[in-house]
Amino acid sequence: MQAQQQNGQPSILQNQVVVFSKNYLPLARVNLKRAIVLLVTGQAESLFSSTQQWEVRSPSVILHIPEHIRLTSVNPERHWKVPPVSRREVFRRDNHTCQYCGSTKHLTLDHVIPRSKGGGHTWDNVVTACQTCNATKADRLLHETRMVLRTKPKAPIHPAIAFAEQFWKEQPPVDT
Repeated sequence: MQAQQQNGQPSILQNQVVVFSKNYLPLARVNLKRAIVLLVTGQAESLFSSTQQWEVRSPSVILHIPEHIRLTSVNPERHWKVPPVSRREVFRRDNHTCQYCGSTKHLTLDHVIPRSKGGGHTWDNVVTACQTCNATKADRLLHETRMVLRTKPKAPIHPAIAFAEQFWKEQPPVDT
């Protein structure tokens, strides 16, 4: 539910601003409140090539907030690590879907190369499988079962990279 102003109109502060890194990599979408904090504290700057701007007024200041801002510095403390392999993270990566038959019921984890045959508990060896497929595959290799993976398992990518890929897919083509 959107925040409402006293006159019943949606609050302007719910609008979204795209934040770019210092080297112009799109990082995230933040609400206008967060964008104002980043701009006022000097942690970000306006990208005036933006098509959309919002005017935010206080008793003493009028701010023009663009739809795109850029961080002015790099925070060395913000390092991202690949998360450890866990049931929750593997299910999330595989979209809660069996990687053999596509079922979304009775999900378990399966080691593509069984641990008993030297397979590790790693991102590229663990997939989501329904109980039926997991029991069918059992302690065998894929070629022994004639089962096929729907997608190749891999470690999750950095959230900023995932956002950047989605951001550029959503942009309308530019007329030249």
